[in-house]
Amino acid sequence: MHPALWISKTGLTAQDTKMATISNNLANVNTIGFKRDRVAFEDLFYQVQRQPGAQQDQQNESPVGIQIGNGVRVVGTQKVFTSGNFQTTSQQLDVAIVGEGFFSIEKPDGETAYTRNGQFQVNKDGYIVNNGDKLMGWGVVAGSNPVKIREGELEPLKIENGAIAPLPSDGGASINPPYSKQITLVTNLDSRQTKPNLSFSVNDATTYNHSTSATLYDSLGNPLTLTTYYRKEANNTWSVYARINNPNAATVTAGSGTGAGDNPYMLNSGSALQMSFNGDGTLVTAAPSAAAGSGVGSDGSLAFGTYNSIVGSNPLTITLNVGSTASGTTQHGKTFAVRELSQVGYASAELTGVQIDKTGVVKARYTNGQTKDIGQVVLANFKNSQGLQSVGANRWTETLASGSPTLNNPGSSNVGYVQSGAVEDSNVDLTSELVNMITAQRYYQANAQTIKVQDSVMQTLINLR
Repeated sequence: MHPALWISKTGLTAQDTKMATISNNLANVNTIGFKRDRVAFEDLFYQVQRQPGAQQDQQNESPVGIQIGNGVRVVGTQKVFTSGNFQTTSQQLDVAIVGEGFFSIEKPDGETAYTRNGQFQVNKDGYIVNNGDKLMGWGVVAGSNPVKIREGELEPLKIENGAIAPLPSDGGASINPPYSKQITLVTNLDSRQTKPNLSFSVNDATTYNHSTSATLYDSLGNPLTLTTYYRKEANNTWSVYARINNPNAATVTAGSGTGAGDNPYMLNSGSALQMSFNGDGTLVTAAPSAAAGSGVGSDGSLAFGTYNSIVGSNPLTITLNVGSTASGTTQHGKTFAVRELSQVGYASAELTGVQIDKTGVVKARYTNGQTKDIGQVVLANFKNSQGLQSVGANRWTETLASGSPTLNNPGSSNVGYVQSGAVEDSNVDLTSELVNMITAQRYYQANAQTIKVQDSVMQTLINLR
């Protein structure tokens, strides 16, 4: 074959590859997480008929040589891993990677692959999947409370669809370590108040100065109403009474309301606990072993004893955390106010949804307002992303050229963070690709024209004979 024809043939082949690459880019302009390709070319080896600087004759050297190239070839196709635009979807399991990194996924055959496509759903078995591929991440330490992420071997992230068990307001045995003081009630008592004239009675608001209520839960998740009453006894001295109302039990108010079967039920057998204050309005604390009613413990505890909710439930320890001298209940000359009211208990609840925060922590939401960490999305990164092998379905697998992946939490040093409720569009620029296509077409036509001209020249030479 004549050299010019061969060279033009290599040009046509190269431009055909470029056209195929551009066509694939345009075909995937709407593919979520797609990364466009570009073609890299290089010239072929040269025929050196005369070296530059060669001796032309005894007196002259050629400043240039005769070097004739042999065409072009495709070196390879390169993935352009620039970020695409982000599209807000409001779907909580749609996740976009802001920055570098890949989602780790497990293919149906058990092999690990990597993707930027964050269109996830929950399948019938509770796994978070993307077109059948399971999203991989770190699970949680079994039995940990609060939940701890178990960083180590990757596992498919799974959402349990069942209800969560109730948690009593005293923490029960599920809090590690267990605490008996989980009900926090920090207030300001109005120092300007005076002692009521009549003896205390929950039915007579004139017999106490302040009151407030909170909802507690027993070990079965039944709601209980805790009401605390504050009565000023003397300067810097207050009595605190507490009562439980159980809507799940029959109302029995015989006697003083302090009997075992009474509902509502006065805690501490109807007796008051004392709160004493210093001249600056801060609490006076006593030793934790102090007798009931002698004051607030040094740990800020105000213990009212236990309450048996209904048959079958565990006794509920009612201990209020009223703070300490540094930060706690005060007695200042201003209106009564509840500054903090919290407790750890909740009722049983059903799953309502799942969300993923920017650090990749997957949180399940329940009907009682609680959230539960069920795992963490992990992002993989490679020293040579160009070495990844495309295997279709918007997935890549590692190769010797890519190196092994490094796994990190989203937002750490060498990976980006994740954005829930959004997906990353293809990074194909339609305008640029159309321009590239027109350019490739011109190159293709030019190489074809070269073949046509060379054929004409050859025909002329043949006719000269």
